[in-house]
Amino acid sequence: MSDFRETIDIDCTPDEVWTYVVDSSHLPEWQASAVAAESLDEGPTGVGSRVRVTRHVGSREIPMTMRYTEYDPPHAWGMQGIDGPIRPHVHGEITPLDDGRRSRVTLEVDVEGKGMGKVLLPLVVRPQMRKELPDNERRLKERLERGGGIGAP
Repeated sequence: MSDFRETIDIDCTPDEVWTYVVDSSHLPEWQASAVAAESLDEGPTGVGSRVRVTRHVGSREIPMTMRYTEYDPPHAWGMQGIDGPIRPHVHGEITPLDDGRRSRVTLEVDVEGKGMGKVLLPLVVRPQMRKELPDNERRLKERLERGGGIGAP
């Protein structure tokens, strides 16, 4: 059982959703706490690829490195935090709807704290995630449905 699980239907194909969600440069567009994100590895993304994400957590900006643990286009991806005080474990799935014309996106997140992160989890991180995850999915839906996916300004 995940700490957090949210599902939303999006009027875009699974390929369109996949292309957008796995492009780390888009994280700050649809994830409220993401301040910046960048790929750390050259070449195509896959299992083992790393992404550096800086998140606003409470009153702090906390950088963390995430590593892909699953990469199955355009169906599922998984990422795990490998450094920093807050280490999320993320699993995302994209399910085709209406013969592939629409998509259902499910995000599951577990969070682990290391060092000061153990204190931050119950006080800041979990309350923030409880509020943010459904809002993030709504932002993802709005961004993709209004044509704000790959290549949009």
